[in-house]
Amino acid sequence: MSPRVVLVTGASSGIGEATARLSARRGDHLVLLARGREALERVAADCDALGAATTMVTPADVSDDDDVRRAVAAAVERHGRLDVVVGDAGVVAYGRIQDVPVEVFDAVLATNLHGSVNLVRHVLPVLRRQGEGSVVLVGSLIGHIAVPDMAAYVVSKWGLRGLVRQLRVDNRDRPALRFGYVAPGGVDTPIYEQAATYGDSVGRPPFPVQTPERVAARVLAAAAHPWRGGQSNAANHVIRFGFRVLPPVYDRLVGPLFTLAAQDLEREVELGPGNVLESRQERNALRGTHGNALVGIARNVAELGRRRKALAR
Repeated sequence: MSPRVVLVTGASSGIGEATARLSARRGDHLVLLARGREALERVAADCDALGAATTMVTPADVSDDDDVRRAVAAAVERHGRLDVVVGDAGVVAYGRIQDVPVEVFDAVLATNLHGSVNLVRHVLPVLRRQGEGSVVLVGSLIGHIAVPDMAAYVVSKWGLRGLVRQLRVDNRDRPALRFGYVAPGGVDTPIYEQAATYGDSVGRPPFPVQTPERVAARVLAAAAHPWRGGQSNAANHVIRFGFRVLPPVYDRLVGPLFTLAAQDLEREVELGPGNVLESRQERNALRGTHGNALVGIARNVAELGRRRKALAR
């Protein structure tokens, strides 16, 4: 296989890091984007050891259009082309709309949605000039449903899904351009621990939890065959079915189920913006520290029991 030029945003942690590592094993040229240089350098060193043809570290905030423009221009200047572009930069905020500070809410949209627009704005001219290439944007199951206390993330990921569809319509005149979309459910990454939190509990990946490597494999498969993207596991389809077909039942159940499966009721709540407004590189990693999801659910059940007993006294 000849090496490709693969550009990955959000490459310093989680799915983005896993995508970079998988591309490195293939022997590709890597262009790694994220806000923090130190975390990117760590990933680049790992990718070099895994067999990457070359690694290029480009600190950039995808919510800043000029940052993205400069990063894409530097990649093209060095390599002359782009073959695969993966948009995975993302941040999370927990809390009701009225409780999340406006700057935090807007920053989630700026990174997850506007950052993806900035990315495609600058890579599309390159790909259209080449006449071929792939863009894969990493969305979420939450881009298809609604869940409690995650309005900013929900809105950003619904918008991202529309962006992918629009790209396919607008670029039909370039049939060799491919636009992939992958929607993970729960994934074992640090994004939940790094989230902005303005509620009464912290988030965790809901069952069933996939590894970032498994999602990364689907991302790179979608780069070659966009139809291989979409939902990353069967559970996503079940949840989407309930949301679309049985909305009264879904709306009644989603609150208590979200509390049990997608929150950590034992972990101490640290109110604040997390990594939404600025990078917290010390917490960037390939995987999170949540532990087994089923064990987490069992602990949540026990914690709810303790709280009920305390209220009854």
